[in-house]
Amino acid sequence: MIRVALVDDQELVRSGLRMVLDAQPHIEVVGEAPNGRAAVDLVRGTAIDVVVMDVRMPVLDGVAATREIMALPGPPRVLVLTTFDTDEHAFAALRAGAAGFLLKDVPTSELITAIAAVHNGDAVVAPSTTRRLLDRFVPHLPAGAGEPAAAVLHALTAREREVLRLVARGLSNAEISAELFVGEGTVKTHVSRILAKLGLRDRVQAVVLAYETGLARGGR
Repeated sequence: MIRVALVDDQELVRSGLRMVLDAQPHIEVVGEAPNGRAAVDLVRGTAIDVVVMDVRMPVLDGVAATREIMALPGPPRVLVLTTFDTDEHAFAALRAGAAGFLLKDVPTSELITAIAAVHNGDAVVAPSTTRRLLDRFVPHLPAGAGEPAAAVLHALTAREREVLRLVARGLSNAEISAELFVGEGTVKTHVSRILAKLGLRDRVQAVVLAYETGLARGGR
């Protein structure tokens, strides 16, 4: 059973999500919060596996709440729901430690699949949305911010850097396999080694690092 907490300042949104998720045999909604501060308090006192987090909220927004939650011992995974056209904090949420993000108009089936995926330790990085979102926010990174960070890429082989660049483009393992003419198992091995060498938690952090170091910008 996946224990889920819903964080959104709109009660109607929380009620709708609860109705959908509670109908799933493998998901249980164990708590709700109307803002980020209440969410952090909820996580401290409740056994939760996945937090479905809004971004724009009063008192404490979803980005700050995600950062505080990820600083707690044994934190749950955080899945951010965002409205792409109006929400300019989604990239910051990924940097704060969110396991991924979805648009608020995502089909119910995709939300359920995403919750299961992040619970299993995967990251939800929808290819098309990732490219659009990161293309929008990368220009806002401070000039030269990637130069010191780029040094960490020296730990990677040339092939691993290529795989990381393709991950940052939002390609799945199967798509990377086709692009590089190697087996999917080989791609999985490369991704695992990249995460281990760079001390990254998941593919979301790998995407963020690739953009911050300039790897993705330079070789799309």
